Amino acid sequence: MTDPGPPADTGADPAGGAGEAGAAARTPRARKQVLLRLDPAVHDALAAWAAGELRSTNAQIEFLLRRALADAGRLPSAVRPIARRGRPPKAEPPPPPEDTA
Repeated sequence: MTDPGPPADTGADPAGGAGEAGAAARTPRARKQVLLRLDPAVHDALAAWAAGELRSTNAQIEFLLRRALADAGRLPSAVRPIARRGRPPKAEPPPPPEDTA
């Protein structure tokens, strides 16, 4: 039998306090990691659907779960929107220096 390794960090502080000192360096809300067991045919269908919409399989699953929660009226109001796909926009270049001559 293989060693499963250390337990995954869930982002929760077991003491219920403010967390460790390095927590400030992380995003305000760490994303949860979930192990999901799927029938291979279901996974293949999700992967094909995701590819058709230029998403990862993980992003497609999150999209579908959010939509199902919203349709059922159970999506919490504190949920942040899904990040936009693709490369982030480039910052505007600084304005050229003015000639003072």
